[in-house]
Amino acid sequence: MITNTIDNSQRTAAKVAGVAGLVAFALVVFGNYVLLGPLVVPRNAADTARNILAHQTQFRAALTCFIAYAIGAVVLATALYVILAPINRGLALTGALFRLVFAMSWLIAPINSLAALRLLGDASYLKVFEPDRLQALARVQIAGSFDDYYVGLPFFGLAATVCAWLWLKSRYIPRGLSIFGVIGSAWCVLCAFAYLIFPNFNKIVNDYIFDSPMALFELIVSVWLLFKGLKATESDQARAGVA
Repeated sequence: MITNTIDNSQRTAAKVAGVAGLVAFALVVFGNYVLLGPLVVPRNAADTARNILAHQTQFRAALTCFIAYAIGAVVLATALYVILAPINRGLALTGALFRLVFAMSWLIAPINSLAALRLLGDASYLKVFEPDRLQALARVQIAGSFDDYYVGLPFFGLAATVCAWLWLKSRYIPRGLSIFGVIGSAWCVLCAFAYLIFPNFNKIVNDYIFDSPMALFELIVSVWLLFKGLKATESDQARAGVA
């Protein structure tokens, strides 16, 4: 029987986690698919360079979205720690630290992208290189930003797996949702490591299938926390009945 109670700090943290999760999700989707995606032409460094130079504000706005996403991830990690620490403080801290590492990977990506923008600039020291070489180097830097995500993905998956397990133990959210989270997050960890070891793994399992179940779980939990809050435990219900 679950005997832990929900205090006001946990209820407040649940609302913060819900808002942070939804805002961060919206930012990363908008930045990646609406702002950055249209500028990057697969296997064409020259066209990608021209697009970036022609839409520098759009490119920089995408990077700002990524930085804001990292901030949101830190806020979310903190809020989840407050909620889940009463269940198991060690595991809650582990999950928060894993999520923090993942957030840091989203700060490395903008650095790489800004380096690409610098390579495409008009600084005098760049004139010793041919334009096509600079374009190729810039494209490599942008590609490195995507690598940063897949290096950070195992940490995100581990954080989500730990949190999903604590959600399951706490019964703060529906049990079925927690079980889905444990399975989907653990799947992401396995796929992330497989992809890092075997680069062609994404030809067997599509990249989007790596993290889609986990992302769906995190999105649903954010909505649940924002609009439903933490599910009352048996001790909470008993206390309310006495009152």
